[in-house]
Amino acid sequence: MSTSLSFFSSTIFLSNPKSNIHSQKQRVFFKPLTATTTIRSEAAATATIPILSFDGTEVGSTTLNIKSAPLDTARAVVHRGLTTDLRNARAGTASTLTRAQVRGGGIKPYPQKKTGRARQGSKRTPLRPGGGVVFGPKPKDWSVKINKKEKRLAISTALSSAVENAIVVEEFGDKFDKPKTKEFIELMRRWGLDPKEKALFLMTEIDENVILSSRNIRTLKMLTPRTLNLFDILDSEKLVFTKSAVEFLNERYGNDDNEWEFEEEEQDGGKVEESAESSE
Repeated sequence: MSTSLSFFSSTIFLSNPKSNIHSQKQRVFFKPLTATTTIRSEAAATATIPILSFDGTEVGSTTLNIKSAPLDTARAVVHRGLTTDLRNARAGTASTLTRAQVRGGGIKPYPQKKTGRARQGSKRTPLRPGGGVVFGPKPKDWSVKINKKEKRLAISTALSSAVENAIVVEEFGDKFDKPKTKEFIELMRRWGLDPKEKALFLMTEIDENVILSSRNIRTLKMLTPRTLNLFDILDSEKLVFTKSAVEFLNERYGNDDNEWEFEEEEQDGGKVEESAESSE
């Protein structure tokens, strides 16, 4: 099973006419973002996806209408969102001891001369086992900040690029009376999913029997809107949404620009009120 990200197969990395990407092994240079860069979503991703029943038959269709960054900035936005998540996930607790912090070394290990060995003045030297470490890691904060609208735009752009490999299914949480991994694998095959391929299930509510039935499938991840993240979207080969999950995506990452602007104005107003109260 490959552990590398599959985002090179996404349309945001292949549809840019300015880039010459012929293989996954070719090095890709991302456009850096500065603090003054303004992210604007000028493209809209609207796709009609068929809805599959529990038996695997098509019972209708739904529309996924979410934001998508322009082609010239899509790769940079997704790259910045991904690197931000990876940096913020680092604990930064690695710590080594210098020669001044390790124990021992109060006396000279052996005489300076007449031993035939190299001269040593302390047991704490980095040249000896158990000695100090030169330029070793120390506790560090690796976290970086990212604009909320930019982070949201990165997720919506990644979702819109992978919509070709997405399906929508009816709610199936009540279909499992007891945990059964074999039945869940059969369900995936009825939906045209290969258990050996990485699949991402996005559901608003996950039944306990569904969790127990799918947890032994290593290539599958069950996510909710609270745990939805950019890495798992890019790392998946197939996306499976429930009808309620599609409604959430359209509401959260939809094309209503006024909603995002209203949230910012509300936050700015709250800061102004707090500053006024503190001044009083």
